[in-house]
Amino acid sequence: MIVAFEGWNDAGDAATAAVEHLWETWDAYTFASIDPEEFYDFTSTRPLVRVDDDLRRVIDWPADEFGWADPVGTGGVVLMRGVEPQLRWRTFCAEVLEVATQLECRFVLTLGALLADVAHTRPTPVFGNAYDDAVLDELGLERSGYEGPTGIVGVLHAECARVGIDSASLWAAVPAYVPSAPSPKAALALVERAVTLMGTTVPTTVLEVASVSYERQLTELIEEDDETEEYVHRLEEQHDADRSAVQSADDLVEEVERFLREQ
Repeated sequence: MIVAFEGWNDAGDAATAAVEHLWETWDAYTFASIDPEEFYDFTSTRPLVRVDDDLRRVIDWPADEFGWADPVGTGGVVLMRGVEPQLRWRTFCAEVLEVATQLECRFVLTLGALLADVAHTRPTPVFGNAYDDAVLDELGLERSGYEGPTGIVGVLHAECARVGIDSASLWAAVPAYVPSAPSPKAALALVERAVTLMGTTVPTTVLEVASVSYERQLTELIEEDDETEEYVHRLEEQHDADRSAVQSADDLVEEVERFLREQ
């Protein structure tokens, strides 16, 4: 099962965009959803009203949907796209894991994104962590030692451990100087890392084209502000000074922890 939630864990909409891409390119179909009535404060996460093709007013409620896909090399994948709830997190996670249990999911992978001091012109860092020793060894991930405020993703992993389902988390770093801009580049990095962990593939041309456009547009905007342009150049130099051209796992852990505590 691959899971992403809008909200606290989704800087640049990267995590949810990654799951949406997998959903579309793997031609997943929706087979279940969670009734939002018990889990959302609708004054915080407001439903949307629209007019349909028959000129009728329709209410779109916060959606938590499950889709089934069957990519090559797997026994099937459950995709979940949702919105972080405000209420009854343990009950909410129990409903998610009931789906995973009924469909005999062997593994839960959550996707997240955080704001960090990274340059949009350089490869997007992705950090993966897990809690179980066997999962750490098998996937080559880091142990999570984070302590502090958490989101629905943290609670879901705790519930996975409680019921005996292996789980792991992937986080992509989004440039902190563009916090509200959707980041297809971070979404692409999450997709590539996720399918590699799963031993399968997915077409990524759409995200690659969007990433090139994202990078070009940001560069044009930044060139209009000398202070921001200088800041980005410093980030580029810091990245390029690292011979491996990849931020260390320890640095990324610190970024994740700082991001979560500051939200």
